[in-house]
Amino acid sequence: MSKEHVDDTAAAATRHARFGSLPERIRFEDMTEEVETGRGGGGKDAYDSERSWKYYSCLALDMGL
Repeated sequence: MSKEHVDDTAAAATRHARFGSLPERIRFEDMTEEVETGRGGGGKDAYDSERSWKYYSCLALDMGL
């Protein structure tokens, strides 16, 4: 029985050395990042009526009804 107690003590010491304390607290300011964006008006997100058919899906149309 004493051997089990020694093993438990060694395991507890190992656990405490590895997990004994919590890491430092991270401030909210350190978790966020502010990035300046470019000016809007780029053509990337604009509506294009010529290409809007690519994203249109209709089950009745697909079935030929």
